[in-house]
Amino acid sequence: MLRELRIRNFTIIDDLSIHFDSGLNVLTGETGAGKSIIVDAIGLVLGDKASADMIKAGSKEAGIEAYFDNSNHPSLKELSIESDEGITVRRNVSSQGKGRAYINDTSISLQTLAGIGESLINIHGQHEHQGLLKKESHLILLDGFAGLTGEAASLKAVYDEVLELRNNVNRLKERIRERSQRIEFLRFQINEIDAANLKPGEKEAIEEEMKILLNLNKLKESSETAYSLIYESQGSCIEQMSQALSRIRDMAGFDAGAKELLDIMETTIPQIEDAALLLRKFKDKYDIDPQRLTELDERLDLIKRLEKKYGEGVDAILKYRGTSEEELNGLVTAEERQESLQAGLDAKENEIKAMSDRLSDKRIAAAKKMEKAILGELHDLGFQKADFKVDIKKRIDISAHGMDDVEFLFSANPGEPPRPLIKVASGGELSRIMLALKCMETSHQPAVESSKLRTLIFDEVDAGIGGVTAQHVGKRLKEIAGNYQVLCITHLPQIAALADNHLKVEKIMGSDAVKVNVEPLTGGKRHDEIARMLSGKITDSSLKHARELLGARI
Repeated sequence: MLRELRIRNFTIIDDLSIHFDSGLNVLTGETGAGKSIIVDAIGLVLGDKASADMIKAGSKEAGIEAYFDNSNHPSLKELSIESDEGITVRRNVSSQGKGRAYINDTSISLQTLAGIGESLINIHGQHEHQGLLKKESHLILLDGFAGLTGEAASLKAVYDEVLELRNNVNRLKERIRERSQRIEFLRFQINEIDAANLKPGEKEAIEEEMKILLNLNKLKESSETAYSLIYESQGSCIEQMSQALSRIRDMAGFDAGAKELLDIMETTIPQIEDAALLLRKFKDKYDIDPQRLTELDERLDLIKRLEKKYGEGVDAILKYRGTSEEELNGLVTAEERQESLQAGLDAKENEIKAMSDRLSDKRIAAAKKMEKAILGELHDLGFQKADFKVDIKKRIDISAHGMDDVEFLFSANPGEPPRPLIKVASGGELSRIMLALKCMETSHQPAVESSKLRTLIFDEVDAGIGGVTAQHVGKRLKEIAGNYQVLCITHLPQIAALADNHLKVEKIMGSDAVKVNVEPLTGGKRHDEIARMLSGKITDSSLKHARELLGARI
């Protein structure tokens, strides 16, 4: 149950604290006083979408805080949040676009906040009844009344599977129609790549060998000259190094200090001999072979032609070949896969048909109960001669919602057959029908003690009605308040007179600022407010009528 609400820097509200009681809480005041802003603030603190323009001009942050006396909410245990003394929900909205939410000073996500908020408060807005003008909402309302929302969701899940299977089957059929030409084309590509007998890294190796062949003259000249200087010519490096080694040996025979120099020379000469041996191999390798250059040039040209078709580099070409082979195998076995997919589709279509049949039978049975329940509520709300029908027609094909096409039919006057609600109901009638649906919803829920901890908010759901009808609406709201905490924004004195807690919302205009004030009304002040609501101003006559209304409250 909502006990306290504090609003700071929210739209035109500077700083406002409101106390709510159990039973029927009524908020009244002139149009534009800020009543609906209070409902918007409650929606925001419970997870509604926020925007920077909600922040009061000149402020950097708006804050809403709500205290509920619920101390055993199951979601809080799952979040490991202590709640022995109730639940304090806090929401901050920053002009920088960053918002924060807390429960009992524990930071939570907006998704978590919205989930918990739905279980604490149910808000019925002043334009919600317009949803009745959308025919698709009628099926949702029927399923909600019948407790079939879960079954309907399961059916939709199977329907989505059926759609996916149908799409897969249709795509496969299309591929099968085109597969002969595609198979021939894929086989040509695979054979062309296979005929090339490519090897990973081959292109790079060819380019390296061609670089050598194109520079053979220079390479051969350099290798022969180097070999001659090191080993072959008179006075070569090896010859002179050998002579030097002989002299150093003589030195070492007389001077032990020359031993280190001797070791270096004895190690160096074999290395130079090894270098000479390698040079001879290079020299012999660089024999001009024009035919080999032609072969490599043709091979490289083949690889480049394949690259233009299948991708840059031998690795890309071979990868394309593997992908093509996978597609080819898939096309060859396509008919077998089509049979398997079609069997799966047939099974799912049989499943959804059975689900739709069961769901339809339950809807038809629930529709009769719903008609009776709605008529009872409508009679209590002043429609003594009204008629209400839930019309269910069978669809030719099964949709995501099954095979039922549901529409509410309504007649406000005796002798007139019920016709589609969206064509015949006025704004005031729609408001009362929506209220009847909400009354039916609450009356068909289990009457458990915990239900009294939940809050229902009706934001001008009584729009467009008055007189005796207003008294019926007020009486019904009062009855609902026996099982729930009810917050009702109203302009009707007949409803305000039934409040357990009457709050007046007033906008006070200052010289340079606007202030919103909420005052609990009792005694004479409450008489004055009811009188104002009756005639627009306080007169002896309106005060007398106000006292009569307050004296007649249940």
